[in-house]
Amino acid sequence: MKKNKWLILIGIALISLAMHWRHFNKELISWHVWRQTQTQSTINNFYEEDFNILHPKKNDRGSGDGLFQMEFPLMQWLVAGTYKIWGNHLIISRIFMFITGLFSVLGMYTLLKNIFQKEKLAIIGAWCFNFSPCFFYFTINPIPDNLALCCSIWGLSFFFGWTHHKKYSHLFLSGLMLSIGALCKLPFVIYFIVPFVYLLVNIRENGGFKKDHLKASIAAFITILFPFAWYISVIPKWRGNGITSGVLDNQVSFSTVLDYLQHNLFSTLPESLLNYGSVLFFLVGFYFLFKNKVHRHQYFLVYLLLSLVVLAYFFFEINMIAKVHDYYLFPFYPLLFMLVGYGAYYLLEKSGKWFRYLSILALVSLPVLAHLRMEGRWDSEKPGFNKDWLVYKTELRNAVPKDALCIAGNDKSHFILFYYIDKKGWCFDDGHPDIKQMINEGAKYLYLDTLGVQTDPVIKQYCDQMILQKGSVQVYQLIKP
Repeated sequence: MKKNKWLILIGIALISLAMHWRHFNKELISWHVWRQTQTQSTINNFYEEDFNILHPKKNDRGSGDGLFQMEFPLMQWLVAGTYKIWGNHLIISRIFMFITGLFSVLGMYTLLKNIFQKEKLAIIGAWCFNFSPCFFYFTINPIPDNLALCCSIWGLSFFFGWTHHKKYSHLFLSGLMLSIGALCKLPFVIYFIVPFVYLLVNIRENGGFKKDHLKASIAAFITILFPFAWYISVIPKWRGNGITSGVLDNQVSFSTVLDYLQHNLFSTLPESLLNYGSVLFFLVGFYFLFKNKVHRHQYFLVYLLLSLVVLAYFFFEINMIAKVHDYYLFPFYPLLFMLVGYGAYYLLEKSGKWFRYLSILALVSLPVLAHLRMEGRWDSEKPGFNKDWLVYKTELRNAVPKDALCIAGNDKSHFILFYYIDKKGWCFDDGHPDIKQMINEGAKYLYLDTLGVQTDPVIKQYCDQMILQKGSVQVYQLIKP
């Protein structure tokens, strides 16, 4: 296995590349296109307007500067940096995401190897992780969670490498990667529970706090100051963001929350996070944990508390996760595939012949099942919004000058339409836009696809002439009040 590990890992990369090949040239569509267009718009604005990493900007900005500080935009800024070399091409974003995904798979392999010290288990776990349908889908889609997951996996890997080799460089790298993961996506800060609990257990086992514990604490936690500094400065500016309030600001009924819970347990977990082919390994993993009396391990408390903290995060955000935000569940991946790799290894190594055959069949089925589960998400006929914005993208972008301030609707996301028309200005949803005020602040053109708004006499009085109509989308020049 040691001799063949690189062949297998390269094989995983090539299979994944082949399965994604047809989708690299596609536009942003379908599942979570809202989040994808938000991320890609930030990338484009870094490239076109302001490359300062502290100045991420959105398109729905009115006549303002569009400053939009949420997660630290490292991933968006890095992709924009590649645009400086090769130009603004969406395929570059997809390739960047794909390479990030491959590093996540390699990180999962090293993490499992550092924890279990078993090459075969690590390879199996990496294979299963790569074909998690949710991970497989997002591997080429621009969302910051990809880089956050990658860095966090490597942060855990470096930490468990340090537990074996005691090199402080590994511990510092662990803290640095965990900090970058948390910067890129706040929920990943929960992984710092691993070094925290480990050091507490180690202090107890060694009869008190020693000088080495101080050095280890500094190495492990000094870099957490970076995400703390960023989020302390930007969170007070967030408006209408339910992530930080979670269930404390829950607006849905208790029965709805229960519905969310059962959906995530019986649908999202086996179908999207694990892959049906990995469910057996996941369940068997619990069996072997008890059989092998893992709870007696000196540092079992580390894994237990990590699991409890990740679950606490899930329950805290359940009203936000609902039935759709599967990428919010990325922090579960290391724990899930620890169990999957552990269960698969012992089924193959310690079970009877028929269990081994069943396990091999399940492993081979993973790419097929991932493909079947996610293929519909790249269907250009069902992009997740009015298809006319996608089909006539080029004509709509060229209809008016690029720097003209525009009004666009109807768009609940406030990101999708502006991404497709490549303009800045005001976006409206179902509500009645204050078009007079928008024109006074500089709006020159109106893009819309809603017949109800087109026939609205208040809006119609400000429409001078129709410049373009493509499908259901119409573009009007606006009259100054």
